[in-house]
Amino acid sequence: MVRFSPPYPDGLPVGAAVQAWTPCPQNSVITFPYDGTEIASAPQGSVDHAELALAEAAAALAVTSRLGTGTRRALLMDIHAALSREAAAFVDLLVLETGKPLVDCRTEVQRTLATWSAAAEETARIQGETVSLDLQPQGEGMLGYFTRRPAGVVVGIAGFNYPLLLASHKLAPALAAGCPVIIKPSPDTPLTTLWAVHLIRMVLESHRVTPAAVQLVTGGPDVGAALVNDPRVAVVSFTGSAAVGHRIAKAAAPRKTVLELGSNTGLIVAADAVLDDAVDAVIRGGFYANGQACISVQRVVLAESIADEFERRLLARLPEVVVGDPRTETTRVAPLINTAAADRVLGWIKEAVSAGARLVAGGGAEGRSISPTVLADVPHDCSVWSEEVFGPVVCLERVSGLAEAIETVNDSRYGLQAGVYTASLRQAFQAIEQLDVGGVVVNEIPGFRSDIMPYGGVKDSGIGREGPRFAIEEFTVTRMAMIRP
Repeated sequence: MVRFSPPYPDGLPVGAAVQAWTPCPQNSVITFPYDGTEIASAPQGSVDHAELALAEAAAALAVTSRLGTGTRRALLMDIHAALSREAAAFVDLLVLETGKPLVDCRTEVQRTLATWSAAAEETARIQGETVSLDLQPQGEGMLGYFTRRPAGVVVGIAGFNYPLLLASHKLAPALAAGCPVIIKPSPDTPLTTLWAVHLIRMVLESHRVTPAAVQLVTGGPDVGAALVNDPRVAVVSFTGSAAVGHRIAKAAAPRKTVLELGSNTGLIVAADAVLDDAVDAVIRGGFYANGQACISVQRVVLAESIADEFERRLLARLPEVVVGDPRTETTRVAPLINTAAADRVLGWIKEAVSAGARLVAGGGAEGRSISPTVLADVPHDCSVWSEEVFGPVVCLERVSGLAEAIETVNDSRYGLQAGVYTASLRQAFQAIEQLDVGGVVVNEIPGFRSDIMPYGGVKDSGIGREGPRFAIEEFTVTRMAMIRP
């Protein structure tokens, strides 16, 4: 195992110059989840670092808010180019720090690059409107319009599972909107984000824009609290668990929060579905990223008439989900991020079986690598059904028809994304209209996400929308003007 040598200065990128990285007295060891080997040591930030980042970002607002559209677009395109040049190396580092299979890390880098290019194009679409003030008698002869302006300092807090992509979902639209941004990566996976921010700050400096526009602070909950609670922050964008998201929303109030939280994604397979396609969706969508994805397939709701055949075909294909070294091309499931995560998932499986669920396949583990697991007839009060499992586990449930299937999927405190397989356009639109989620995917895995669509959930799955165009709207505020000539 080769130790990773960070291609950026020691310390944290806090300050107005690329060279002025702030040293950290403490470091944390980042290990490869597959075998526990040390990859690198990462600087461990503190509340003092958070305070410095806030001061630098607040001062940078005067610069970023006045950047022209052409300058912001050029910045984003050059950042895209800088990240693209290192794409292969980013893939390798993501495998090492997240433990995700190689194929999933390649997808993460591709989506990251798409996010930056899409954000660059959206800079030209930050527009206002003219308004007919003469709808009211008092407005006769007046001119009204509004524009969109940078909201202010953005704080982005990202989860461990897609560190480069989730950071980019906050960094790219913030810069596109003209906002300074402070990113806080997960303590488990800071390395790719540190490297990306170093490259971004180099691009900013090459355009003679203060690198203070992009700050990064590592650390634990105390650092996050210092960032979220500060009145200089205009928007907090968080990706992570519902419990933490709730605390952030309370702490940040009344300032805006964009929360992309958890889910227990439902996939409906109707009686008229093409079964091989639906089975393929579970194979592809239930276990990718080791199941550590907020929209991986968790609850598969089957029409009674096809349930037995679906289960038979799923079991026949389950050996394709190879467990192994994430650096290997054929691996589809590798170790979870840490021992606590693996123990929790195994505990939830055991709880379900003890409560009467049928273990169809898997259920075991080798170290932190959990076998692809299929459960059936899980009581709905079991955690593996009602909560976000964040592991390679899917649950099968039988229902009488589409109406009951929709009711079953909706019976959850979450509502991020869901899917339906059906040959009927009528049933597809029924699902789209009646599923209480932020997005419905028809005849494709529910984990399909377009980074140019308004992505986000309802209920405990969060508030606000991501995707460059929609995140830019979240990171801007309207300013109205009413003029009597």
